[in-house]
Amino acid sequence: MEATVEVKQKSYKRRRFKLYQIVTVSITYLILAVVAFIFFFPILWLVLSSFSKSGSMYSFDGFFPTQYGFDSFVKLFTDTTTYNYPKWFMNTFIVAIISCVCGTFLTILTAYAMSRLKFKARKSMMKLTLVLGMFPSFMGMIAVYLLCTQFHLVNSLAGLILIYVGGAPMSYMVQKGFFDTIPYEIDECAMMHGANKFQIFMKINLPLAKPMIVYSGLTSFAFPWSDIILPQMLLKNKELWTVAVGLNSLGQDEFARFAAGSIFIAVPIIILYFCLSKFMVSGMSAGSVKG
Repeated sequence: MEATVEVKQKSYKRRRFKLYQIVTVSITYLILAVVAFIFFFPILWLVLSSFSKSGSMYSFDGFFPTQYGFDSFVKLFTDTTTYNYPKWFMNTFIVAIISCVCGTFLTILTAYAMSRLKFKARKSMMKLTLVLGMFPSFMGMIAVYLLCTQFHLVNSLAGLILIYVGGAPMSYMVQKGFFDTIPYEIDECAMMHGANKFQIFMKINLPLAKPMIVYSGLTSFAFPWSDIILPQMLLKNKELWTVAVGLNSLGQDEFARFAAGSIFIAVPIIILYFCLSKFMVSGMSAGSVKG
């Protein structure tokens, strides 16, 4: 009799636990669905707004346009007398590509030096960069602008690129954490076989750091691609504007064109993140290890 009661109690506990699991999972999925909708709705609204036939935000019926068409996309690339979107897109592409290549190169070199090379000012420099990283970047905008005026870099894409590239190595800590995970015994073994430090870096550590190179390249590309503060401050000539500055100059009656330009500028970033997401995740997780 006692055994039967015990079996019934265990069966009741199992059913209760399964019910608890079902309720917990259901609530979790419900919360995730609500959060996903909150993040997805602005994107859906922007996409549908880009197909507005009138082009003005004041003609919307609530959140969405009353009529749809492709006029905003056609005007985006054909009507270049006032808003030269193709030119802005090319300027943005040039700045982002050069900043990505040069910034990634300098960041990887800085991270490798801080991780592998031992010198007196190493820890002091690391502490200094950490302290400087605590301050928001816009605090130095006036100083940057004054320097650019003295070196005649205002109204120049080269000046914009120099600022992006010069600031890229300041974010080397994640990359350093990745190099710290590579065993130093590999370097010692290579040195025993006659390899110098440059050969060790190029032929051993750099191939192992492929996920971190991809991660650095993506971050170095994404920031100049979408930044508006620096280009708006330095580029006064309309022909030198980047997409972010150009779209920001559109009036409220050109909202559909603004939405179309925003979607088009987001496509390259989305493609890159989807294609390189595997390297992105592994690079971030490996670089988060404290060295």
